[in-house]
Amino acid sequence: MHHKTWTLTNRGRGQINIFERKVYRRILGPVYDNEREKWRILTNKEIYAMVKKPSITDTIRLNRLHWFGHVERMEENRIPKKVLYMNLETTRLRRRTRNRWQDEVRDDGRLVGGRGWKEGVYNREEWKKLLRMAKNRRILHMPME
Repeated sequence: MHHKTWTLTNRGRGQINIFERKVYRRILGPVYDNEREKWRILTNKEIYAMVKKPSITDTIRLNRLHWFGHVERMEENRIPKKVLYMNLETTRLRRRTRNRWQDEVRDDGRLVGGRGWKEGVYNREEWKKLLRMAKNRRILHMPME
């Protein structure tokens, strides 16, 4: 499945973040703790302080918003636009329903652009600027314990 269409559950998001930190720990290696006089692995906070790039989940969420803006600006008769708003008439689970792709886009859009976020989509340059600002300020970043 393409990363722009993923629906990330909290569990999935957590698993991706754990995997990402494992990779960074392997790349960055252990650090020598002078106080305890022994080697130790980096803490999550230390990893995020050292790595100045957005996490994988942040990147997925930003790319999803980027793609949404692209499709939203298309003419109504284009297939991707029709598919985006297609109602598939499927039944959802009764208990706790999983977020749909549109639900996650809506939530992330509100985080990035506030209440009127959807209006900003139609101005391509403003939308790109808004997403760049969100990336640089790490607005979608979920700090780890």
